[in-house]
Amino acid sequence: MPLIKRIVVAGGAGFLGSHLCERLVEQGHDVICLDNFFTSQKANVSHMLEKSNFELIRHDIVTPILLEVDEIYNLACPAAPGHYQYNPIKTLKISVQGSINLLGMAKRCGAKIFQASTSEVYGDPEVHPQPESYRGAVNPIGPRACYDEGKRAAETLFFDYHRMHKTNIRVCRIFNTYGPRMHPFDGRVVSNFIRQALSGQDITIFGDGSQTRSFCYRDDLVEGFLRLMAAPDDVVGPINMGNQGEYTIKELAEIIVELVGSGSKLVYQPLPPDDPTRRQPDISLAKKHLDWEPKVPLREGLEKTIAWFRTIEMEHFRPPTPNYQM
Repeated sequence: MPLIKRIVVAGGAGFLGSHLCERLVEQGHDVICLDNFFTSQKANVSHMLEKSNFELIRHDIVTPILLEVDEIYNLACPAAPGHYQYNPIKTLKISVQGSINLLGMAKRCGAKIFQASTSEVYGDPEVHPQPESYRGAVNPIGPRACYDEGKRAAETLFFDYHRMHKTNIRVCRIFNTYGPRMHPFDGRVVSNFIRQALSGQDITIFGDGSQTRSFCYRDDLVEGFLRLMAAPDDVVGPINMGNQGEYTIKELAEIIVELVGSGSKLVYQPLPPDDPTRRQPDISLAKKHLDWEPKVPLREGLEKTIAWFRTIEMEHFRPPTPNYQM
């Protein structure tokens, strides 16, 4: 009989967190979802509320919480620039104080703890593709620093707890991810482009569209999370997770317009400060240690995501921040 674990998922009502909760609930684990609903939707987890092995707690991890657990997944942090720049000091507190609180819980309980880090720790990279050994090129005083440096500081905390207290950690660096349940107003390129294409609006591209990203479908990424958490204890990371397919932002816009069948035109606006010009993961470590690599091609994933966007009512969603730009 498989071992049933008590698992906390911080940020569990978010885009990725809700899918992770689903997988863990399906496996029979006792899952506690923590979320303050700043950028997430209660609707993402409402279908699990009647499950006897799922519990939802409205909570901000900047404040300590006392729970008895076996595993912790920390996915709690706004991840889109418009969201994390809305209150940059709060963003830093979530990454730093939130990590301290969850690491303290892991230390007290002897629990294994997972940190959802980010490719943003590489900044605007001078090495391509980016291996985990690359230390990055981050502007510590720029408008993105609250997120970039916050996540870098969180990694520091995780490894210091690992070295000082033997805390059993896992650190995953996530590259761009997309799929159903993305917030339509999260400001990311995939959700922006799909929403604009479906409504026939112009597609807004920042810069000339030549900057590149690699897009990983959400199911592939969540599978990677589970494999990393189940890996031997000497596999702590950091480990990159993302799709190695590299596309320009202009190519992504053109594919989405084609798949939607939209007449939207591409329009260009100035590039925001410190926006990375190239982003592609080296996933050699994930292949070696986890036997993991993405399976879902971009077009297939976009078709599934567009199909989900067609089912939702936009008026049921609101931009999480008042300075969101349509």
